Amino acid sequence: MGVNLDRVNPPELARPSGFSHVVVAPAGRTAYLAGQTAQDATGQIIDGDIVEQFEQALGNLLTALAAAGGEPDHLTSVTVYIVDMAAYRERARDIGEVWKRLVGRDYPAMAGIGVARLWDDAALVELQGSAALP
Repeated sequence: MGVNLDRVNPPELARPSGFSHVVVAPAGRTAYLAGQTAQDATGQIIDGDIVEQFEQALGNLLTALAAAGGEPDHLTSVTVYIVDMAAYRERARDIGEVWKRLVGRDYPAMAGIGVARLWDDAALVELQGSAALP
């Protein structure tokens, strides 16, 4: 069962690419998703480049969301913490393809934030989010 999210992209702002400026959720249950890195089921960061780690971290976020009764299209906000912003930007198209494959073409409100490091030294990205549940 989907949630009717209203994505608002005012014409006065630059056209968004890979995010929505505002996502309005109906009244109901909200899930707050803890930051997820590219950990496997044993807690180890997978070997891989920024795209592979992004896919694992996003998959982990979606697994947590599913456990709460949510689906990818319920995401209202996602923050991506990025250790190597140049590598992330260089591979942005590939990362976008991962997003489209796992989540779809609709984007929540998003931010990408460059950081010096994450909790796990081997982690290149961490995703944190929120969702409106049915």
